[in-house]
Amino acid sequence: MASTLHVLTQIPSHPLKPSPTSRQNPSPPAKHSHLKPIKKHLTRLADSSRCHEDRSILDITTELDAPVELRAYSSLLRSCIRSRDLRHGRLIHRRLLLTGLPFDSVISNSLITLYSKCGDWDSALAVFNQMGEERDVVSWTAMISAATENKMQGRALSIFLEMLDLGLIPNEFTISSVLNACSNPDFSKVGILLLGSAIKAGFCKRNASVAGALIDMFAKNGDLASARRVFDELLERNEVVWTLMITRYAQHGLCLDAVKLFVELVFDDFVPDQYSLSSVISACSELESVLLGKQLHSLAIRIGFVSDVCVGCSLVNMYAKCAEGGTMVDSRKVFDQMPQHNVMSWTAIISGYVQGDRNDEHALSLFLKMLEGKIKPNHFTYSSILKACANLSNAELGKQVYAHVIKSGLAFVNFVGNSLVTMFANSGRMEDACKAFEVLYEKNLVSYNALVDGYVKNSNSEGAFEIFQQIESMNLGANAFTFASLLSSAASIGVMSKGQKLHGQLLKMGYESDICINNALISMYSKCGNTEDACSVFDEMRYRNVISWTSMITGFAKHGDAHCALQLFHEMLSTGLRPNEVTYVAVLSACSHVGLVSEGLKIFHSMQRDHGLVPRMEHYACMVDLLGRSGCVEEAFKFITSMPLKADVLVWKTLLGACRLHQNVRLGEIATKNIIELDPSDPAAYILLSNLYAVAGRWQDVAKMRSGMKEMKLSKEAGMSWIEVEKIIHKFHVADTSHPQAQEIFKKLDELVDEIKILGYVPDMDCVLHDVEEDLKELYLLQHSEKIAVAFGLLSTKSPRPIRVFKNLRVCGDCHTAIKFISMKTSREIILRDSNRFHRFRNGECSCGGYW
Repeated sequence: MASTLHVLTQIPSHPLKPSPTSRQNPSPPAKHSHLKPIKKHLTRLADSSRCHEDRSILDITTELDAPVELRAYSSLLRSCIRSRDLRHGRLIHRRLLLTGLPFDSVISNSLITLYSKCGDWDSALAVFNQMGEERDVVSWTAMISAATENKMQGRALSIFLEMLDLGLIPNEFTISSVLNACSNPDFSKVGILLLGSAIKAGFCKRNASVAGALIDMFAKNGDLASARRVFDELLERNEVVWTLMITRYAQHGLCLDAVKLFVELVFDDFVPDQYSLSSVISACSELESVLLGKQLHSLAIRIGFVSDVCVGCSLVNMYAKCAEGGTMVDSRKVFDQMPQHNVMSWTAIISGYVQGDRNDEHALSLFLKMLEGKIKPNHFTYSSILKACANLSNAELGKQVYAHVIKSGLAFVNFVGNSLVTMFANSGRMEDACKAFEVLYEKNLVSYNALVDGYVKNSNSEGAFEIFQQIESMNLGANAFTFASLLSSAASIGVMSKGQKLHGQLLKMGYESDICINNALISMYSKCGNTEDACSVFDEMRYRNVISWTSMITGFAKHGDAHCALQLFHEMLSTGLRPNEVTYVAVLSACSHVGLVSEGLKIFHSMQRDHGLVPRMEHYACMVDLLGRSGCVEEAFKFITSMPLKADVLVWKTLLGACRLHQNVRLGEIATKNIIELDPSDPAAYILLSNLYAVAGRWQDVAKMRSGMKEMKLSKEAGMSWIEVEKIIHKFHVADTSHPQAQEIFKKLDELVDEIKILGYVPDMDCVLHDVEEDLKELYLLQHSEKIAVAFGLLSTKSPRPIRVFKNLRVCGDCHTAIKFISMKTSREIILRDSNRFHRFRNGECSCGGYW
């Protein structure tokens, strides 16, 4: 800091410096008594910020060769400062120089303030340098404020030190300006030293300007407790201090504190301004309290701020975030009733549609309407629209949007570039996502996180962890989002060792109380077949949100533990926490996995009745699965026909799966027909119906289905199983002999089959969906990937360590039976996760109870 003490003297003079003669005292001006009314009117207009009229009157006096007093110029400059009118301010400055009038400190200080407020630091510094010995405390304070406003906090502090060296005593405005500079975390220690001086001078308790600067300094450095102590000790608070404290609470996520303080503001007979009102409405958005938001909307109408753009934007955002079922009706009403729109209001409504439930098309149509008008989108607008393109998996449209970004000159903004990476990743175009990542002007942690998340969503765990290694090597400091994405990646492939390693890193970094991280840990452990550790994480959480409860309920549901899932659901309700749509999907799935039909129906009907949640397609699919899996296939079909929504592919595929399980060919054909009408390119429908025909022995129909798939160039996803041993993932396909230990594996598998046949295992030939001889059918069964993976697990691991196998498709009936016998013979616990659920085999029994 000391090295910058004398930096002011090194700045060259500004061209606006007056000539030596212009500083000499001019001869006394002639009297123009007839112009006195004009001068008075000019001063009044300047005080009311009507700068254009000021200049017209000034022109009249100039044409009449009439002098104008410094007081009039001072009024004109104040007008330009208020309106931030740099152009007219420069004209007035030039006019002043031409008059030859000597500048007093008031004029010079006004010029410094004008230039600093308008961002012209060089001109402000030039005026300051020209003042010489005329500089007073106001001049120095104006320069300190100018440096702070121009993001030169270090320069502001050096000016302050130079002022102190000259023996000048700072006033409350000087202290406020210096404290504003200390809002930069690099100078927070200086701010603490100034706090002592402010306390001794009595500014903290009596001066709202100093108190406000202290509150802002503490808040920007994350110390809201100290900020609140300053606020509480202030003897006389004004609206600015109230608004500042409320705003900082809201910005730092302490939304409940913001609301409580706003209530105190109203009870203290202060009338809220548009800024405090918009901040507390934003707090309601985060609290998802639409009832309080509506009360604040009513208050805004009563006190006349409902037409304010800031308040309107906050209301649009609040209704978008708090609306049940993602509806944008109330949000759109507020937007349409706003008398004026700016880029903030357009962005707020567009973002609301993007965040809502399947409203991306509306967002795009609004964006096109915005482009037709005079208001141009900013980087936030473009980011939201790129997210809409990502949700729609429409990369081509995203490219067109990005062309607009380039034309707008915003391509350098990382915020937009990161959205482009996300858009390509969500559209499954990771190559384009990587290209967009590489051309970013400046890569930050958000950029890397976007790529990590893209790899995770596209099931490329290796790519995600490679990017994570880059983040660590570059010391970017992975954040909660990074770890949440990586935990999701570890969960998707069932690599618990990586998840456990990440867990250890998280504890070292102090993330043990982060609610998002804990939710990701619950999901990771559950998806890796370790419900015990998932429960441990859940039990140790001090605070839980709806995602925490839902993650744990989902874990129990996937493991077939419907009793624990339902118990946890009712416990969640008893805490007063409101379940969301995903919670109901988890609970209904739990009922489906064990055949609790009546319980499932009760819970389904309670969605709208008790919590106002309108069932979505996922919930109807759960009910079809619940009925169909339990053997009520006809009832499931009737349920579909009585739905208020037109059934989508998911619902019909669920019914088709039930028809395959219970061999109902008639309804299976109806389901397949509907699937093909909705999505002709989906191979699942052809495969499931083909399998259904095979079980029924209709081999000619099987041949027709397979022939049709070939013509349409549709292929079945290849079955694959994998197992992690010593932190290495070993993958196996059907009849896979590529593994280095293939010979040992198949030898072990042959031995196991011979041993379990003695225990009563009989190969289920119905699981072979090919028209071949009986001896070949048994050979096909022995080559299933899950059997190979289990045999490898037995060779590579020792008891009592459980064998964890993962499969991309549903486990077949024969493998399910065989693994039950293998667990009995070897006394080993085998955990198998297929595409639908977990099967935990112990001593010849499966956790699914044969109901899967």
